[in-house]
Amino acid sequence: MISAILEPRMMITILIGLSVFASIITLAMPLMVSDKLKSRLKYVSTEREVLRQRHREILEKEKSNAKLRSSPKSYMQQLVKQFNLSRLLETDETRDRLKMAGLRAPSHVVTFLFFRATLPFLVAGGVFVYLYIQDGFDLPLLTRLGIVLGGAYLGFYLPNIFIANIITRRQQSIKRAWPDAMDLILICVEAGMSIEGAFSKVAEEVGSQSMELAEEMSLTTAELSYLQERRLAYDNLSKRTGLDGVKSVMTSLIQAERYGTPVGQALRVLAQENRDQRMAEAEKMAAALPPKLTVPMVLFFLPVIFVVILGPAGIQLMDL
Repeated sequence: MISAILEPRMMITILIGLSVFASIITLAMPLMVSDKLKSRLKYVSTEREVLRQRHREILEKEKSNAKLRSSPKSYMQQLVKQFNLSRLLETDETRDRLKMAGLRAPSHVVTFLFFRATLPFLVAGGVFVYLYIQDGFDLPLLTRLGIVLGGAYLGFYLPNIFIANIITRRQQSIKRAWPDAMDLILICVEAGMSIEGAFSKVAEEVGSQSMELAEEMSLTTAELSYLQERRLAYDNLSKRTGLDGVKSVMTSLIQAERYGTPVGQALRVLAQENRDQRMAEAEKMAAALPPKLTVPMVLFFLPVIFVVILGPAGIQLMDL
């Protein structure tokens, strides 16, 4: 079988097949990519409606928002309400972390509380069934009980781990696009635009690079238009992102609003600092790359090199 695969005609046939497959995948990839920016902007428009309702205090919930916003299942709401999980598990830190993950709707809070209350029992039950029904480890009773309790403990913190992963991905996306957004904001401000107009324009331009940042800036634009204190809008953006670079910029804007100082110079300095920070992080990642490539090179690159070098000689020996 190995000799048949190493035959020149067979290898050429395999390479041609791989080339055709790669060409088909390359041509089909643009057709399979979904337009996530449109769905994000649709969600942002829903959040703007919610901010208008809170500011004007006219209606608690509009029918149009109910259609656009996903609502939790009825059994989730009943369980959360029956056991009063909102009072037991919901805190300000929980709501802030959900906002940092981009989950701002009340339905997201209900879903989070539901899974945090039910996953410990589900995970513990699965571990119990595996240990006591399969019975393949011959462990003592106390050890099995400890493993079941450990599964319950893990299930209780699984929703937090999931939210932490979402927050990390969002922060990475925002951090990469923030220096470019700062440059665009500086250009808009120096051209005579207001902060609301600058944020709105930058949200449209930066959406192709970071949908998360475009979403946050659109929400900040809505808050600047409807909140009584503009400082709250800047503070909310800092809390939703959780990034030091964004927090420093928002602090400068708050000081400019309070004391009437020019914003352009402060934005220019902060934009340069954010660019330098992004470059430093890129250099750090590049410096850490050679040690990470050692194991892949030993396991994957060197065997291939040996095959390429010694392959022709092996074929000739097999022919002899």
